[in-house]
Amino acid sequence: MSVINELIRTEENGTISFGNYALDKKSKVEGFEHDGDLYKVKTFHEITKLERNGMFVYESVPGTAVKEFSVKDTAVSFKVEGNQDAQITIQLEDDMEYEVFEDGVAVGGMKTNMSGKLSLSVELSEGKTVEVKVVRK
Repeated sequence: MSVINELIRTEENGTISFGNYALDKKSKVEGFEHDGDLYKVKTFHEITKLERNGMFVYESVPGTAVKEFSVKDTAVSFKVEGNQDAQITIQLEDDMEYEVFEDGVAVGGMKTNMSGKLSLSVELSEGKTVEVKVVRK
């Protein structure tokens, strides 16, 4: 996997890919339509952030490239790449328990806070993709 040069795109399987951690200055795309929703992505080497219809969806510090981002009723899944370890925050349901998997291995249960945000750390290095799946218990 590599950075997403167009910053955000729709994949053939119906998911979206976004982010470019190789950029030196902040870049953004607004008004990207996917499945009836409007997305906004801001990305560069320090941060990658995704919003849907003006609401927070995903953020990583430092910036990352995310491929095949999918949100279902009970799970969020994506592949992520970066050039260093990242702190990732995703929007889920408020005050719920989730199981987090990295490359198919359970890394533990987590509970979202009152605003529905869940934060996790992912070990990343250039050229290495990590599959992340967060499933509601």
